[in-house]
Amino acid sequence: MSKTIYFIVPYPIGQAPSQRFRFEQYFPALREQGYNLEIHPFLDEKTWGIVHKEGGFIQKAVGIFKSFLRRIRLLFRVSKSDILFIHREAAQVGPPFLEWILVKLLHKKYIYDFDDAIWLPNYSESNARFHRLKAYWKVKFLFKWAEKIVAGNAYLASYAQQFNPNVQVIPTTIDTIHHHNMVCNHANELPVIGWTGSHTTLHYLEMIVPIIAELEKVYTFHFLVICNEKPSFNLQSLRYIPWNKDTEIHDLSQITIGIMPLQNDPWSAGKCGFKGLQYMALEIATILSPVGVNKTIVTENHDGFFADTAEEWKEKLINLLENPPLRNRIGKNARITIENRYSVVSQTTTFLSLFETE
Repeated sequence: MSKTIYFIVPYPIGQAPSQRFRFEQYFPALREQGYNLEIHPFLDEKTWGIVHKEGGFIQKAVGIFKSFLRRIRLLFRVSKSDILFIHREAAQVGPPFLEWILVKLLHKKYIYDFDDAIWLPNYSESNARFHRLKAYWKVKFLFKWAEKIVAGNAYLASYAQQFNPNVQVIPTTIDTIHHHNMVCNHANELPVIGWTGSHTTLHYLEMIVPIIAELEKVYTFHFLVICNEKPSFNLQSLRYIPWNKDTEIHDLSQITIGIMPLQNDPWSAGKCGFKGLQYMALEIATILSPVGVNKTIVTENHDGFFADTAEEWKEKLINLLENPPLRNRIGKNARITIENRYSVVSQTTTFLSLFETE
């Protein structure tokens, strides 16, 4: 008889990068192995669409209340599952009472997956007043109660190992066959320096904007920002494309120089390098801040570059702006790195092994 896996996740399927590129890409492989899958998001699509926007407190509250009702109903069905897989948390607010019930009362075991330093406060301005409801302290209990833990990088794994020795690193991966299956065109006459991210990470570009402003006085290029919020940077070279899942890869493929600036702090150290991985998969020449897992993704001057100070960012950007053959070489090597180490193909066997039971 085939086994049933319940994926208990925060977000609607197909919406959030942390789900899409951590485990949703492996659903076909799991089904091919004979597993039945049930996906149980905390937020419905309507609530997901407003939760990070300003205002709408009543709508958000109603949506969260309905989310808890769905979780309570799930507790009456969870006995039908053979394996539980929890991503980040069963509920986005409040203490871990759902996980406590699953483990202590229903005697269920679960695989726990996470890809950020979620024990640290991190929230959007629109929800700043309510961020304490997230109960960041609960993460250590989610670690303790888990049968297995899957971390997105070694930094996250080392933290989780303080509470549970059964921790495995599986990187966030790229589907190079069905999704990231285009490449950028370095032969284009006009280079494009690009960045993609959400409104909560736009602030990382603040250190880059003065450099772009200086470079655009000398060089002709576009500075492309792909985001769910339009930036307010005063730059002549700025182009903006609203993030759209349906056109995501086409929009990214317009970039010829991808940038991923980060601050050197504990939250950034927990990131899994996803922006850089996306760029590299599309043969985009990539410059990363040497923070956290980024330092293990790229080999300098082989498949990417590191830049820490403003002077280094300027130097690396000028080098790539002036040298299309270099962009091409770095991009092709980057694609090989993704295929060998950070692709769905390269990690499928490891991911499937999580669900093997004695």
